[in-house]
Amino acid sequence: MADARLDLSTRQFCWPQLSSEDQKDLLQRPTQRVSTELTATVNAILAAVRTEGDAAVLRYTRQFDCESLTELRYPAAAIARQLAKLPVATKAAIDTAYGTIRKFHEAQRPQGIKIETAPGIECELRYAPMAAVGLYVPGGTAVLPSTALMLGVPAQLAECPRVVLVSPPDADGELAPALLYAAQCCGITEIYRCGGAQAIAALAYGTESIGKVNKIFGPGNSFVTAAKQAVSQDPSGAAIDMPAGPSELLVIADDQAKPAYVAADLLSQAEHGADSQVVLLSDSAALIAAVREQLETQLQQLSRATTARQALANSALIEVADLDQAVAISQSYAPEHLSVQTAAAEELAERLTHVGSLFIGPYTPESGGDYATGTNHVLPTYGFASTASSLGLLDFYRRYTSQKATRAGLAGLASAIVELAQTEGLDAHARAVTVRLEESS
Repeated sequence: MADARLDLSTRQFCWPQLSSEDQKDLLQRPTQRVSTELTATVNAILAAVRTEGDAAVLRYTRQFDCESLTELRYPAAAIARQLAKLPVATKAAIDTAYGTIRKFHEAQRPQGIKIETAPGIECELRYAPMAAVGLYVPGGTAVLPSTALMLGVPAQLAECPRVVLVSPPDADGELAPALLYAAQCCGITEIYRCGGAQAIAALAYGTESIGKVNKIFGPGNSFVTAAKQAVSQDPSGAAIDMPAGPSELLVIADDQAKPAYVAADLLSQAEHGADSQVVLLSDSAALIAAVREQLETQLQQLSRATTARQALANSALIEVADLDQAVAISQSYAPEHLSVQTAAAEELAERLTHVGSLFIGPYTPESGGDYATGTNHVLPTYGFASTASSLGLLDFYRRYTSQKATRAGLAGLASAIVELAQTEGLDAHARAVTVRLEESS
């Protein structure tokens, strides 16, 4: 039976009692099933879109989303009709989230640098917005205006000249009013009804309706992720933000934590999908036992309980020797989301650097960051948080440098440049300097 009770005792472990191999296995993420068949399907879709353009995108959209769709571009009149349906409360919530997300990202505006590195030598670091960006907002059973905000706000602040939003339509060929309102808040008017690998292909290579973009942002399912990775490796494709994996949350809690809060946070991520993973690290056996009880109690109240139970089967409640051990485990695991619910949460958080986003203290639920605290919820998963960064304003810019030298400035550096060029056996490099200085001033 789908909703049978999950025996959480089978997912409870004592870290010091595990072998190093068992410890490693315990923190393995649920396997991402990128099968040969999936890869072949994605490659076929990419090839079809490159060859057939709109016809292929429409064909796949009719197959997977809306059988009657005849036009990819979402007409302005249809957008207006959908916006009129939006409840006032939903609009107000989006306005609030837009405000906090904009405030946080606006503070990230890059500052150019101009400096004289030597007499007569002026160097600059400059920033330019990406010329054209594609924002992918997943559809399916969920409506995700929050993702439109997380992608649209930084694109708006960076003043990217062209911002394109794509999202799969419902069976009637419509997009949700909340999604469209979020796009409107971000000034996005170029909106297309398509999803999956076909939408990624259209953004990367261009079709008759959808112009090619330079960089693609946004999460998606395994087909979208595979397509993003494929186009990012193609010189004629497009750059991407990051590969998206299943959602994950790690909680570090001590005996001062509220079991109900910890359980609620774990379930908030477990309900994302069966392949999500949540982990609790605690030095208190009593806290872990209480959290187990709360998980079962709160599961009874969830509309997505079946999904959450499946995710919990891939998850773990782990007793550690002390909080120092919890920090070491977390740093190795490098979670997408990390909640710190301990007596000295702020001090502990200073030591936790391998993380997509930190949630510090008992009144900071992870869902706040998903929606309206202001930080971005597009984050590295599957351990990439040890090397990759959360999405931010700078991802929507290119940085480049410039330099300008006077004749005297070039003369001052000439001996160093010529010596290094000759050391490397690059005579033309040296000559490019000396030819200028041989001329009379």
